[in-house]
Amino acid sequence: MPTVALLAAGRLLHFELGVAYEIFGNPPLEATNGWYDVLLCGPGPVQVGPFLVEPDHGLDGLVGADTVIVPACADVDDPPRPELVEAVRAAHEAGARVASLCTGAFLLGAAGLLDGRRATTHWAHAAELSARHPLAVVDPDVLYTDNGSVLTAAGKAAAVDLCLHLVHLDHGAAIANSVARRLVMPPHRPGGQAQFVSTPLQATGDHLLVDLLVWAQQRLDQPLSVTDLARRANTSPRNLGRQFRSVLGETPLQWLLTQRVRRAQELLEATDQSVEAVALATGMGTATTLRRQFKRIVGVPPDSYRRSFRSARPS
Repeated sequence: MPTVALLAAGRLLHFELGVAYEIFGNPPLEATNGWYDVLLCGPGPVQVGPFLVEPDHGLDGLVGADTVIVPACADVDDPPRPELVEAVRAAHEAGARVASLCTGAFLLGAAGLLDGRRATTHWAHAAELSARHPLAVVDPDVLYTDNGSVLTAAGKAAAVDLCLHLVHLDHGAAIANSVARRLVMPPHRPGGQAQFVSTPLQATGDHLLVDLLVWAQQRLDQPLSVTDLARRANTSPRNLGRQFRSVLGETPLQWLLTQRVRRAQELLEATDQSVEAVALATGMGTATTLRRQFKRIVGVPPDSYRRSFRSARPS
């Protein structure tokens, strides 16, 4: 069973620590091949928002963990404590995958783990992170970055995205989406998406997109068009496009294509269907179209994705 060590030290923000514990500490019913052993590690009682938390392991619990999560610190002007810097560095040198949530990136930077790597943090603190750690390639616009053994997330909701991304890497898209459904979240978002869109999110319970997105996801094998989506939402294609851009930051066709590729990932992971059959089941039509769009969005062809996933999946 892989071990996830949550660093509980300094003054922390409770949201990010709570999110990590919720995701890695509660297996979904579909996770029949095991889940994570979660350790709460720190040198002593720690203030987490309004709560006082008592870690169940010392800092030495970080070394030997498969994954180390560094939650957000409450004040980036507080210099990281030397023992925390050393513990995170030692864990990484011992082979741990280290991920920061929001301003936890400042601790990774102090440990030298961001040097020469892409990194992000909450957009309000990105300039300061870059100034303190000029060897890091700080991108203030993305949700999270993945350098293999070092990962960083932007603020709040992006912490959920990064944690779901780690679950996806370890257990596949179907399990990650199951966790997202339990959290009443959409399927996990790719890290390259923008931290925010120009118009505030408006998809409340009565928003026209709420039912439409569910309806469309249940019909990904069908040849849906923008006209079909607009007719279902009882609106015009032009207004539908405006709603998609304001709420999701992309066009209806871009969203639909991404959902088809995500569904293809699930089928490649969970079934032995041919690429041609997966293309038909996801509405791509042909294997050529699936291969082209899959590689563009995921970064590798479907066949390579299936081989890599199955060789990396935990037994």
